[in-house]
Amino acid sequence: MTDQAAEFERADPILRLRGIDHRFGGVHAVRGVDLEVRPGERRAVLGPNGAGKTTVFNLISGEFPPSSGRVELFGRDVTDLPARKRARMGLSRTFQTSRLFAGLSVEDNLYLAALGVGAGRLRMTPSAKDEELREKARPMAATVGLTDRLHDLVMNLSHGEQRQLEVGMALAADPKLLMLDEPAAGLSRAERVRLTEMLLDLDESITLVLIEHDMDVALRVARWVTMMHDGRVIVEGTPEEIRANQTVHDLYLGSGLISHE
Repeated sequence: MTDQAAEFERADPILRLRGIDHRFGGVHAVRGVDLEVRPGERRAVLGPNGAGKTTVFNLISGEFPPSSGRVELFGRDVTDLPARKRARMGLSRTFQTSRLFAGLSVEDNLYLAALGVGAGRLRMTPSAKDEELREKARPMAATVGLTDRLHDLVMNLSHGEQRQLEVGMALAADPKLLMLDEPAAGLSRAERVRLTEMLLDLDESITLVLIEHDMDVALRVARWVTMMHDGRVIVEGTPEEIRANQTVHDLYLGSGLISHE
């Protein structure tokens, strides 16, 4: 093990789940999930529809509380902390369903993302603080490849460009932990390649956790993979170990999740 790898193993987790359960009425969506993610890690959470991946994301971000178990974020128990307070601690995420402001420009969306995490308020007359936030937001357009679309309305962007903007809005919040929920969904092959390269270029100080059905994207970006099935974590390992794992193949072979490339 290299010195860098050993240092990584010794680092305290930035995110820890302890025995997380969640029920939707009679549906047991998440069952006793334990998870640890360390600073700077690139983690993919994989599994078929209904595996519980997005529910786990919602429990981490505070969209709703777990039925039982504990969520720790940045060394603090946040199990009962609302989503807005977790965001101010440094957690930022995207959603499966777009939450963009289609009638506003790319710059406006990035500005509002930066404003929202700081609990700012819109003003009739822009202030120096508003301009500071816009100055902070504009570089995010370059980070996600939208410099030339900065003043275009979001409704005029392609689906791929809108996905890029969603990542940019999440980054505009200055996250320590960035969670992306199926960022490659609906993208063309060229758009998936562009997204993958963008994620690989992210600042290494940002911890990244993503849910993804596209194995080519997930296994290229991630350095560690958590595989879920029926609300449980069934196996964890490197991308190479996941590809070679017999349990994974038994469960997912023929589902399109496992690539032999």
